[in-house]
Amino acid sequence: AATKVREIEKADYDALHQDYSESVDALQRAIAVLQKQAHDRKQLASLVQVSALKDLSLIPESAKRTIDAFLQQDPEGLEVSAPEAAGYEFQSHG
Repeated sequence: AATKVREIEKADYDALHQDYSESVDALQRAIAVLQKQAHDRKQLASLVQVSALKDLSLIPESAKRTIDAFLQQDPEGLEVSAPEAAGYEFQSHG
């Protein structure tokens, strides 16, 4: 009876160990991906994404006109009032 219990416990342990090992491996791969992307995105890239919204058919015409007006503003005037900002700042520096 004790041998049967140990066999069941070993099978449970082996399954749990494999699950934990796969989870640790997935976390290590995710960390590697994040470290490769560990940089801030420039503001210009964000503005390019905003300008791409004009091409979507789901965006109403009034919103497209507002986007056009925003993008046609003098970028120099915007820089005077605020320092250079990243479009996205990478947060995971650990």
